[in-house]
Amino acid sequence: MYIRLFHWLLVALLTFSWWSGEQHEMEWHRLSGYAILFLLVFRIYWGFVGSSTARFGQFVRSPRSAFTYLQTLRTRPYRATAGHNPVGGWSVLLMIVSLIAMVTAGLFAVDVDGLESGPLADYVSFDQGRLAADLHGLLFNLLLTLVALHIAAILYYLLRLRHNLIGPMIHGRSTIYMEGAADLPVGSPWKALVGLLIAAACTWAIGFR
Repeated sequence: MYIRLFHWLLVALLTFSWWSGEQHEMEWHRLSGYAILFLLVFRIYWGFVGSSTARFGQFVRSPRSAFTYLQTLRTRPYRATAGHNPVGGWSVLLMIVSLIAMVTAGLFAVDVDGLESGPLADYVSFDQGRLAADLHGLLFNLLLTLVALHIAAILYYLLRLRHNLIGPMIHGRSTIYMEGAADLPVGSPWKALVGLLIAAACTWAIGFR
């Protein structure tokens, strides 16, 4: 449940961040960025203490495993398993790293006039802040590329392998048996509460100091 909430809140916030940036609604853009920062802090925390399929140690495999999975995907019989496959795990990791880099650049970014800036812009020079702003935009474009690949993979699984990956991300249930799903422990709500408090504290310390 926590990962599904993270996923769809992130989609909504990224869409709103893009819109607010395009409309030069920088106050809303800044607040949306803080909300994304909150989600990222929680996701990093949950990647170490959360449910088994949410942990980085479960879905981040070796690069060799990912290449082998790709090479055999079209030839071997497909069987769904709980959690991310080796390629999907790397996709998630790359998107999280890209988001961290994009948000970090935004925290130090300064606009052309120097009137609108991130909360940490005081720690860098104007030129460095402008570089951070440029990187912020470039990293967003990189993220769009990763999202496009993510959607393409979902369509491939749906049309080629007849496996719907969208439904479970909405309602949390799969229409087919997933190997090992019955034995997976769920995340502790108390650990989730601790994660929310940590994320709130970090976001407040950075954005509202």
